[in-house]
Amino acid sequence: MKSFVLASGELPYMISAYIILCGDDMIIVISGGEKEHVGAVALGSPRPSLENSKNISSNASLLCLLGHKDDILAREAALRLSRKYNKNVVITVGIHIDRATGDDLKKVEKNFHVILNMIEDMMVAI
Repeated sequence: MKSFVLASGELPYMISAYIILCGDDMIIVISGGEKEHVGAVALGSPRPSLENSKNISSNASLLCLLGHKDDILAREAALRLSRKYNKNVVITVGIHIDRATGDDLKKVEKNFHVILNMIEDMMVAI
């Protein structure tokens, strides 16, 4: 197994990713804000596209803890990465900022997308 750690942004908006390449699969923990935790888990599974079987698409299965909204980001990441790399991808996401404003959420989401781009850049390099 190979593992990598990436981070984007400044506290309290910093997002970290812990990536484990486990055989042909990927396990990724994405966390940040003021309190890291597991808020949601998504499993992305690649499959042939329904529109064109020569292309790869993906399905996602989700688990979300009550009161958390991390499932939206977990699902997005699982679908995107499993489709792009034709791999099973497990993603956990837990990002928390107390009394977050709309501006806070935009900063967190921006760093989340930067992390996804960094993961893709890392995969090209290995």
